[in-house]
Amino acid sequence: MTSPFFPVVQRHAANPLLDLDAVQPSAPELQVIGVFNPGACQLHNETILLVRIAEMCTPTAGWVKAPIMRFDADGPRLDVLAWQKDGAHRLDLSDPRLVVVDGQILLTSISHLRVARSTDGVHFQFDPHPFLFPATPDEAFGVEDCRITQIDDTFYITYTGVSADGFGVCLATTHDFVQVQRHGMILPPQNKNTCLFPEKIGGHYVALHRPLAEGFSQPAIWYAESPDLLHWGNHRCLLRPSAMYGDQKKIGAGPQPLKTDAGWLLLYHGCAYDESYSLFLALLDRDDPRRVLKRSKTPLLRPTTVWERKGFFANVIFCNGWVRHPDGRIAIYYGAADTRIGLAETTEQALLQFLDQQ
Repeated sequence: MTSPFFPVVQRHAANPLLDLDAVQPSAPELQVIGVFNPGACQLHNETILLVRIAEMCTPTAGWVKAPIMRFDADGPRLDVLAWQKDGAHRLDLSDPRLVVVDGQILLTSISHLRVARSTDGVHFQFDPHPFLFPATPDEAFGVEDCRITQIDDTFYITYTGVSADGFGVCLATTHDFVQVQRHGMILPPQNKNTCLFPEKIGGHYVALHRPLAEGFSQPAIWYAESPDLLHWGNHRCLLRPSAMYGDQKKIGAGPQPLKTDAGWLLLYHGCAYDESYSLFLALLDRDDPRRVLKRSKTPLLRPTTVWERKGFFANVIFCNGWVRHPDGRIAIYYGAADTRIGLAETTEQALLQFLDQQ
């Protein structure tokens, strides 16, 4: 890596690290359309990415399809819904992520979470089977965009469960990324983008989350406290989108905050009015993270390369996983265009200086 100060982050020369050909579909009737938005952590000598794998039904000319999980007496099973494009149903396909059939909204893809492992943080191999696959009615449309926080010897995984009821926040735990225990939905619809702090603050576990905004309100990052990581209260709005800060339309928390002498570094995404997504940075008080000390007015990382600007959903950089190494490097693993994964590297010093210059 060159000077940590210019630019603040350096894209890795091996980018993109992971693309569509890195993993096989989970079922014969599906094809992989996205390998992106990984949670990240370090386990012994391995870097672990818990990657969102989005899969779409194999296309058939003249038809629109939507995958969905069914849950009945025989257990969970994948079902493929299909409609003729020139049939009697009213179809809205204006958003590639959605299919609207006679007013009912479904997803054009279904997602699961898959473990990828690396000994150098750059070259990854996927485990052969999904780590978290839709398993309950709350996850009938898929599981998405996890964050990983280590507390003591346990890795806590917050992820989004999606169903006809919307999107809610689920919790799972693991010690080895082989066995996993689910703890159910901890924040009901509509909520997502939830990260946990890696230690108790003021005697409470702390999380940041993003309730759905309706009416005249705006999507924002909220603060919450819990005695047990399952029951959450003391909610307070922490950050709102603002034209002043360049994150004009939507914002959401990224990976677990990193503790520094100056405060907690928070990486978050911002969506502009042109629907592009970039990464921003904030600094929260060490003892009371409800206090925002600093906030970047310009993006830390915005989509500029071809592979960040073109894909399933264009012009997107979205991060929910970073790793701080003992040598001071901070590895930022990010999704690009809802299709592939990139790596950018920086340091704590560079990030704090970046905030000082805002």
